[in-house]
Amino acid sequence: MNERRDSGQQPMHDGEVVRAEHLGKTYAEGPLRTPVFDGLDFSVEAGETVAILGASGAGKSTLLHLLGGLDTPSAGEVYVAGQKMSALSDAARGRLRNRALGFVYQFHHLLPEFTALENVMLPVLLNGTPVAAAAQRAQALLEAVGLGHRLEHKPGELSGGERQRAAVARALVNNPACVLGDEPTGNLDEKTAATVFEQMLELNRAQRTSLVLVTHDRRLARRLDRVLELHEGRLRELPPDEV
Repeated sequence: MNERRDSGQQPMHDGEVVRAEHLGKTYAEGPLRTPVFDGLDFSVEAGETVAILGASGAGKSTLLHLLGGLDTPSAGEVYVAGQKMSALSDAARGRLRNRALGFVYQFHHLLPEFTALENVMLPVLLNGTPVAAAAQRAQALLEAVGLGHRLEHKPGELSGGERQRAAVARALVNNPACVLGDEPTGNLDEKTAATVFEQMLELNRAQRTSLVLVTHDRRLARRLDRVLELHEGRLRELPPDEV
């Protein structure tokens, strides 16, 4: 299938893994038009960690979905690992997401019928990796997040914190260029959230994977390289004294 690679491959600026150019999103329902943002520019460098703050309904999750190719912008372009998302077929966009991006949500989205090991293996298997190699990679990451003794447990047999740690391992198993996190610790108690967040940062740094984290927790946001606020459709970088 022709994936229009001639128009889809665009040079990224040095070190960039994700870039949004003049991004716009408007939701339409009948005659009503609800703009979320318009003309938004945003980029993430290799290995950089970025927090995005903002009030509920500001469009933070929408922005992550657009960056991850899970939603289509009304205007502008998103580039991931040098690929112009709008120039790719649905299948090619899915392959790029699996290879270059990892996702961690507030709810783990683990498949209940599979074990922790099998859940973490899935993204690697989708790349065509042999089962033994996929299992080895998944087991190493589960051990890194303290779940080496839970490999054969299904999600229903894991605590909330353990499920989120398995989700973090799954997001990183393909060594993606960037992980997109949508309130990944928002459903956990303070102590467990701190543990999961710390393990996520450690693995990101070990793999030199970029991280874009939507959060309401300013204490977590302060730990990242940059903190941005999405307000009235615009991103503004916050100085340390405002975080």
